[in-house]
Amino acid sequence: MKIIVNREQEKLTLRVEGRLDTMTSPQLERELGEGLEKVQELTLDFTSLEYISSAGLRVLLAAHKQMLRQEGRLVVRGVNEVVREALAITGFLDMLHME
Repeated sequence: MKIIVNREQEKLTLRVEGRLDTMTSPQLERELGEGLEKVQELTLDFTSLEYISSAGLRVLLAAHKQMLRQEGRLVVRGVNEVVREALAITGFLDMLHME
């Protein structure tokens, strides 16, 4: 998995490429842990994300909760059909702001 980071003042965009699973989710978790302070808008660009597992969904949920605590916003963009189906089955589509 590859993560491309773009920070502009209070906005953080992470473009996640590849597979977000048990082996790679700690990498995204570290990136979010280091970067969410003072962020008001977090965008996760999943345009090049091929797959997300329950471990990846857990990281997504933790980021969502952190942004709520900070009174910020989490946006998920560019979701393919495989990832969208995983988000739909787990109820994440109803919880997240999707673009």
